[in-house]
Amino acid sequence: MCTDLAAANCYKPEHLKSPEIWKLVEQAKVYYVGGYHLTVSVPAILALAEEAAEKNKIFILSLSAPFIPQFFKDQLDQTAPYWDYVIGNETEALSYAQSHDLKTEKIQEIAKHMAALPKKNTARPRTVIITQGTDPTIIAIADKSGNVDIKEFPVHPIDKSEINDTNGAGDAFAGGFVAGIVQGKQLDECVDMGQWLAKLSITQLGPSYPQPKQTYKA
Repeated sequence: MCTDLAAANCYKPEHLKSPEIWKLVEQAKVYYVGGYHLTVSVPAILALAEEAAEKNKIFILSLSAPFIPQFFKDQLDQTAPYWDYVIGNETEALSYAQSHDLKTEKIQEIAKHMAALPKKNTARPRTVIITQGTDPTIIAIADKSGNVDIKEFPVHPIDKSEINDTNGAGDAFAGGFVAGIVQGKQLDECVDMGQWLAKLSITQLGPSYPQPKQTYKA
């Protein structure tokens, strides 16, 4: 198998800033960026982030993989002041802790540290979401005073016999969670939507979903 990221590795801020693309950016109210893009064009990410902070729009970043905090620490840290939401799993959180010398492996403490980092748009609290497979999802929310509230959400139960492939489960969670954010749902329902979609994903082979399509119900 030969893999070529092709256009992904050639992305330029000039494309993002082109009139026809930037018009779409200006119309959007929520931005979601995968951490993999930190390996390609940090200026493009920062352009979106600045737009979000300046106009009080929502900026969401996914850590995406453990190697992002490990090998692209500086690039990741450039985006940190703009995070309204940052999503990761426990392995990515541990990688973040190691690269930032936090001297802890407690997911709650790592999430608290990330939530309390300086933030450019103080009109919105920062929310850190760390999934842990079948263990509870950890949420850290920082207020304007720097205090951080920790919440835990048990995952949707699933029998081991139903688990087919966990590849793509994190992206499925992010997709469901962001869908809730876009729809203006409360945080607990956004988490529930993410867990619901992740549960559907792991019953299938590869990043796919059951047919016929199922509809989320709170």
